[in-house]
Order: sequence, then structure tokens, then C-alpha cells
Amino acid sequence: MNVSSFLRTATKLAAGVIISASLSVGAWAGTFSEAQEKEIGELVKKYLLANPEILREAFGELERRENAAKEKLAQKGISDNADTLYKSKLSYVAGNAEGDITMVEFFDYNCGFCKRAFGDVLSILESDKKLRLVVKEFPILGPGSIFASKAAIASKEQGKYWDFHVALMQFRGSLDEAKVISIATKVGLDIDKLRADMKANRVSAEIDETYALANKLGVNGTPAFIIDDKLIPGAMGLQALQKQVASVRQSGGCKVC
Repeated sequence: MNVSSFLRTATKLAAGVIISASLSVGAWAGTFSEAQEKEIGELVKKYLLANPEILREAFGELERRENAAKEKLAQKGISDNADTLYKSKLSYVAGNAEGDITMVEFFDYNCGFCKRAFGDVLSILESDKKLRLVVKEFPILGPGSIFASKAAIASKEQGKYWDFHVALMQFRGSLDEAKVISIATKVGLDIDKLRADMKANRVSAEIDETYALANKLGVNGTPAFIIDDKLIPGAMGLQALQKQVASVRQSGGCKVC
């Protein structure tokens, strides 16, 4: 190995150590003398200044490894909690209830990205008649979100959940109690019954189940989609959702969904 190759290798290792903080200076104790450590440090510093792109490579590799670890953890969580994720009797099911592929969505009614992604959700349900959608109420953006989710869940008692859900998702702006009730009225819900049904244990039970599930899967933001054993965080677009559905079908169908 020539000097240039050695320095490049040493720099990548050093950069990885610095960035990830996975090793300490003490790990090198006894390997080099103080003078040697100082000399190596100066060489690495000099090489980094002359070749700063190495840091970009190191950051990229660190990000790749972290994402791979998160994906592996999510897949285990999905597999371990598949029944609650895909078959919970508390969650609303849209699309084809007997579909061959199931997509799960975690969302918040006050999440702007969720509302942006909702058009994609409607589009994929319209274009893919074999797709099953499991809706997970995941209110994490304050009291307005919690009220909206409780109202939506309670609306199941009047058989109007999906209509109400669509209206809430298509509303532009922040939702609070007054706005939620206004939308409920326009959808044709009996408001007195809705408020009474919102107090039922089954309403809070559904939200609590989703909170616990999200924690096990590492879902900490909205929207988040799960298709079979793949977690897709954020509003990634219609093509990303379609691509993952197609990939599951091409690979022989659902492993866990």
C-alpha cells in the first residue's frame, strides 16, 4: 500500500471515528507513542484539508449504516406486531377489505405533509382495486389533533367515518374543536351523539393502541406508511407507494400483511 492509499484509508477510519463517536482516543492507548499519535494526527489533518470530499464520503457511509440499522429494527417491529398493525379490530379499513396487499398509514389531521400525501392515498386506492388500507389515528400535534381523532373515531358509530376523515384531511389550515365540529355538521353527523360517543373507552383505546404500536415500530412522525415489512416515512409521493406495492406483488405477495 502506498502512502496516498494509506492516508486515504486512515482518513476514512479517522473521520468515521470522529463522526460516529463510536471509538474513543483511549482505544488507541498503548498502540502509538505520544509523538507518533501527534504525527499521525497532523498527517490526517493535512490530508483532510487537502481532500475534504473524504468527509462527505464518511458522512454518507454513516448515514447508510444508520438507515440500514433503522430499517432492520423497523422490520423486526413490524413482524413482531403484525396482528395489531394489520388486523386490529379498532382500526378503520378502507379500499378493498379483502385486498391482496395491505398498506398502513399513521397520520395526524393537523399534519401538513399528511394532507399533501392524502391525494396520493386517494389516487392509489382509486387505481389499485386490490389494495387494502388500514388507517391509524396518530394525533401527535396537540389538543386540536387529539380532538379531531376522537371525533373521527366516534363518527364510526354513525357510519360516517370515511366521509368525515376525507373532509378533515382535505381541510386547509389548523383544526381545533370549533372547526372539527363545523366539518362534522357539514358531513351530516349528529353532534350531540358525536360528543357523547367521543367519551367512550373504545375511542381512547384506539388512540392508545396506535401510540404503543408507533413506539414499537420507531414511528415518531407523520405521515408514515407501512407496506408489508417496509416502513416508508414521510410524504414520499404516489410513485414510491405504487413501487413498493408492485415490489411486494412481484416477490410473491405479503410476508406479514
